[in-house]
Amino acid sequence: MARNKFDVDEELEQEFNWSYYKRMGQYVVPYKKPMIKVLVVILLANAATMLGPYFTKIAIDEVIPQKNMRLLAIIGVIFFLSLLVIAWCMRYRIIAITELGQDILKDMRFSIFEHLQKLPFSYFDNRPHGKILIRVVNYINTLSDLLSNGLINLISDVFKVIITLVFMFFIDVRLTLYSLALLPVLFVLVMFIKNKQRKAYQELSNKQSNLNAYIHESIAGIKITQSFAREKENYQIFNDVSGETRSSWMKAVKIQFLMWPGVQNISVLTTSLIYFVGIRQLGVDVTTGTLIAFIGYVNNFWDPVINIGNFYNSLITATAYLERIFETMDEVPEIQNHPDAKELPAILGHVDFDHVTFRYEEGKDILHDVSFHIDPGQTIALVGPTGAGKTTIINLLSRFYDVNEGTVKVDDYDVRDVTLESLRKQMGVMLQDTFVFSGTIMENIRYGRLDATEEEVIAAAKIVRAHDFIKDLKDGYNTVVEERGSTLSAGQRQLISFARVLLADPKILILDEATSSIDTKTEELLQEGLQELLKGRTSFIIAHRLSTIKNSSKIFYIDAGEIAEAGTHDELMAQKGLYHHLYQSQYDLIRAQ
Repeated sequence: MARNKFDVDEELEQEFNWSYYKRMGQYVVPYKKPMIKVLVVILLANAATMLGPYFTKIAIDEVIPQKNMRLLAIIGVIFFLSLLVIAWCMRYRIIAITELGQDILKDMRFSIFEHLQKLPFSYFDNRPHGKILIRVVNYINTLSDLLSNGLINLISDVFKVIITLVFMFFIDVRLTLYSLALLPVLFVLVMFIKNKQRKAYQELSNKQSNLNAYIHESIAGIKITQSFAREKENYQIFNDVSGETRSSWMKAVKIQFLMWPGVQNISVLTTSLIYFVGIRQLGVDVTTGTLIAFIGYVNNFWDPVINIGNFYNSLITATAYLERIFETMDEVPEIQNHPDAKELPAILGHVDFDHVTFRYEEGKDILHDVSFHIDPGQTIALVGPTGAGKTTIINLLSRFYDVNEGTVKVDDYDVRDVTLESLRKQMGVMLQDTFVFSGTIMENIRYGRLDATEEEVIAAAKIVRAHDFIKDLKDGYNTVVEERGSTLSAGQRQLISFARVLLADPKILILDEATSSIDTKTEELLQEGLQELLKGRTSFIIAHRLSTIKNSSKIFYIDAGEIAEAGTHDELMAQKGLYHHLYQSQYDLIRAQ
C-alpha cells in the first residue's frame, strides 16, 4: 500500500473531534485527589498574591499620610509572610504537577503500547515502524507540558481571574469595565489563529513522522546501504526530508507565537487606558493609591489571561498529536476474542480444515476450499512453490488471520470460539524470520516459558544442537546478545529460536522454514533430536529442503491455494507427479554441485 512509505503524508482530519479531550480526561480522573490538593495550594497562593496591591493602596492612601509607622511595619511583615507562603506554594506546585503529569503520560503510553500488542500483522505491514514509534514516544511526550502544567494551571488561572475581578469590582466598577474593554479584540485574535495553527501542526506531525520513519528505515537497512555504496543518495534524501520538517516547524512556530505578543500588547494597551482614564478622571474619581493598586490588579488579571492564551496555544498544538495517538488506539484489531470466547482446554492435537477459503483481497483467493484431517502426533509437511498458500495455512491455524469461508478446528473446537491466549499458548510457532531480543541467551530461550528452570533451558538447547555453540561463548548462556541478535550468525539465531519454541512444550508445533539458515551438518544433527521431540506432538513443517521431510506422516503439495497432492514421501514419489518432479529437481541440483 502507498502509505507504507516514509515520504507519504498521512491524511489530515478537517474537523477536530473534541471528544478526544474528554478521552484524555479519563487519564486524569484517577489522580483527582492529588490534583485537588494542588488546587488548594494554588488557591492559597492566589489569595496571598491578592494582598500585595491592596496593602499598597492602604499604605499610600492612609498609613503613609498619617505617618503610622507601627501599622506600616505590621503591613510589611504580613506582606513578607505572604511572599514566603507564595514561594512555598510555588515549589510544592512545581513538584506535584510534574509528578502528576508524568504519571498520566505513563498511563497513556501504556495504553497505546498495550493496544499495539493486539493489532494484526497487517497493521504493521502497512505502516513504516518509525511512524508507529513516534506515536508511542514523541507525540505522547509532546503532551507532557499540557498535562503536567497546563491543566492545573488553567484551573488556577481561571480562579485567579475570578478572584481578581472580585477585588477590582470592589475597588471601582467603572475602572473594571474599562479594563475589560479590549477583551473582544482578544477573542477575534484567538479565532483567527486557531485553525491556522492546528493545520500547521498537523502538517508538522506528518513531516516529523516521515523523518522518524526514514531514520528508522535507514538504521535497519544500514548493511544494505553500505553494501551498495548508497550513502550519498541517502544523505540527499535525509536532507530533503529533514528540510521539510524544518520548514513545517518554522511555519507552525510563526503562527503559534502570534498569540503571545497579541495578548501582551492588549494587556499593555489596557494598562495604558487605565492610567489615561485615572489621571484624566474620565468618569471616575480615584486616589493615587487606588490607581496604583488597580494597576496591580490589572496585571494580576492579564497575567492569567496570557497564561490561558498560552494554554490554548498548547491545546491547539497538542490537537494534531492527540489525533494521531487516538487514531492508533481506535484501530480495531481484526483478530480478537469473541464476547463469548471460551478457554481452550489442554489439547491432544487434532487439526481439521473444513472447506477453508481465505483471501486478503476480494476476488483473489489465497486458499480455496481446502480440507484435511490430522491426528495427534502426526507430522505434516507443506511443500510447493512460493506464494502457493503454505504459510497461510499455519497462519489460519494460529489464528493470525480468520478464514473467509469454512472452519479451522483444534480438537473439534473452532479456533474462533476460543480465546487467543489459550489457543496460542498450546502452539509453538517458529517463523521463517527469526527474531532474537536484546538480553541474555538464557532470557531469549525462556521467552515463551518464564518459569522454566536453567536445566530445562539447557536440555532444550541440547535437543536442537544449540548447546555446543552456546557453551563456547564467553559467558555461555549468560552471554548478552544485541538487538535482533546482530552478534550471532543467522544459523545461531535460528537454533536459539528453535530452543525457545521447544521449551514452551507445545502440543502443536509449527516450523516455517525452520532450518533454512542452518548448515547441512548441523541440520542432520538437529533432525536426530527432533525425531524424539516430535513424538506425541502434531507438527506442521514448511521446508524447501525436501530431504528434511522424508519421514513426515503426510506431505501436502500446495499449488495455487489447493492441496494438489497428498501422501507419504514414498507414495508421492510413486505417483511421479508434482512432488516427484520437485524432489528430482533438487536431487539433480545437489548432484550437479
